[in-house]
Amino acid sequence: MSAAYCRAAPGHPVHGPYHDTEYGFPAENEAVLFERLVLEINQAGLSWLTILKKRTAFRSAFADFDVDRVAAFEQSDIERLLGDAGIIRNRLKIAAVVENARRIQGLRAAHGSFDAWLRAYHPRSKEAWTRLFRQTFRFTGGEIVGEFLMSLGYLPGAHVPECPVQARILALRPPWSVGALSRRISEPI
Repeated sequence: MSAAYCRAAPGHPVHGPYHDTEYGFPAENEAVLFERLVLEINQAGLSWLTILKKRTAFRSAFADFDVDRVAAFEQSDIERLLGDAGIIRNRLKIAAVVENARRIQGLRAAHGSFDAWLRAYHPRSKEAWTRLFRQTFRFTGGEIVGEFLMSLGYLPGAHVPECPVQARILALRPPWSVGALSRRISEPI
């Protein structure tokens, strides 16, 4: 999104708050990480505005993005969600969200948390991240992975240098700004 988003989002009633307080900001909280993954998966093929407008409905539909609750969803829950007009009613996306919650539980068991898993593999190029995500999660192509990681500060480019939000993000030392310049991002996955 970057350049165009930094021009269009400020002052917009929906894009503005996301741009100014979330996009590109580092996060560690599992529910925040899971929410961002869910939203990016559901954005595939749609506008980001559509997703942001449905965010409250997504939060309700997916149990406030509580990984353990979503991982416990059964087929009846998937059918219920397919009837929920407040979210994107796509069977593949809904099934991916449930399965990805289960996979995050596995990451927790192996790494301690979703955040710890991300940090264990940082830094990486977008291509290496995409390969890793495709091996680990469902419905995670290059654009989904790139936007997910950019939105959480693992990849640069969420904001243009002259965007006032960029300085606030840099003060928080997002992962892409720490050590990435001194380490090679060439390890394959």
